[in-house]
Amino acid sequence: MKTVSMKEARDHFGELALRVEQGETVVVTRDGKPVLDIVPHGQPAGIDLEAGRAYLRARGISDPVPYIADDFDDPLPEDFLVRPAQ
Repeated sequence: MKTVSMKEARDHFGELALRVEQGETVVVTRDGKPVLDIVPHGQPAGIDLEAGRAYLRARGISDPVPYIADDFDDPLPEDFLVRPAQ
């Protein structure tokens, strides 16, 4: 991690940008105190479904949900709903 002053960052921005593109983080300071970080642009956030599939494959899991009953989403019987709490 490289640390530069605000003036150095302004004068050598192109050079710093190249370093950041290579994965380095640059800390910019003012009066010796960190003000901001210049970091590589991040990937969009979200779920990586392919990584999940690879994880399951690596553990020999071909189907994470092997069975769902046909009546899974049917309403519950009335006597179940009115049963007193235990």
